[in-house]
Amino acid sequence: MESAIAPHLRCPRSQSPRLPAGYTPPVPAYTARYAPGQTHAVMAYHGVQYHDPADRASAVAGLQTLRKAVHGADAPRFSDLAQYRDPEGWDTLVWTAYWSDRASHQRWQLHPAVQAFWQSDERLNGNTGWFREVACPGVERFETLMSSPDGQEAVARLAEAVSGEILEHAYWGGVRDRLPATQTDALAGSHPARPAQARPGERVFIEGQHNIALIRSGQNWEHTAGAERERYLGDVEPVLREGMAFLASSEGLGAGCLSNRYLRVLDDNFAPTDRSYGLSWWQSLAHMEAWAEKHPTHLKIFGAFMGMLQAIAAPPSLRLYHEVCVLQAGDAHFEYLNCHPGTGLLAID
Repeated sequence: MESAIAPHLRCPRSQSPRLPAGYTPPVPAYTARYAPGQTHAVMAYHGVQYHDPADRASAVAGLQTLRKAVHGADAPRFSDLAQYRDPEGWDTLVWTAYWSDRASHQRWQLHPAVQAFWQSDERLNGNTGWFREVACPGVERFETLMSSPDGQEAVARLAEAVSGEILEHAYWGGVRDRLPATQTDALAGSHPARPAQARPGERVFIEGQHNIALIRSGQNWEHTAGAERERYLGDVEPVLREGMAFLASSEGLGAGCLSNRYLRVLDDNFAPTDRSYGLSWWQSLAHMEAWAEKHPTHLKIFGAFMGMLQAIAAPPSLRLYHEVCVLQAGDAHFEYLNCHPGTGLLAID
């Protein structure tokens, strides 16, 4: 069984791990392995929001323009589409793009076609709002986890390989133990500054504070059938949705969750698939851990998943994954154009 931390990222620990002595994981799990020469990854969430269904067509057209703006070496290595409805009733389409290095993303963002679209006054007018939330973590500051060795999603699609079965998972504190940076750094967070008040027709820029944390946690039930599918959709998914709604509320903000979205993945024709993910920005890794370990909403989610696994006889076809990153100051950037004040980090009080 392998360590989740790749050999070239290991170093002597000054921070104690949370791995229990003599621990053996109850189920297998895997992590992405990146080339030793890769130093960073970029995950850029581009969103467009609309309140009236009549504005969906223009939102789709705008997002398609952005998706197709650049071809060649500086285009994203991988991207996907998703949608959700926020607590204020705005539908949002999100195009998430991934790069293996900062330079290619920077060239993409500064490409004349992207600049012409993003800087246009049209983004500040009309019935749609736009945002981009960009994370650029070093490889020592993000980790991935997959329930299946062929279940690469999101940032794991940038990896050159997948590990064998890993040791550090399925216990409280596993996320922290999988992050290479925590070998020597507690990754203590700081309180985020309150952003400028958003008003229609304005751009608002926010820089992420030191050690702001991001998690994307996904579910794929495309291959499920019979009792497993019924159990997931009937018992597990409603509880997951309830927990996601809590994190998106003011109570979630009080728990340290700065923003949460529960998204349904779309295909290239903008039709829903049997895949979803939660996307949460947190004040710190410690706040994320506290919710996961102690809050009734997450314990209920965990219990529902474990109940499903115990109820089905065969190995599960449901595939799960997540990615977590903890970013240094200057490695997370947020921009909101003509968005309502409850969007993303604009809601921080």
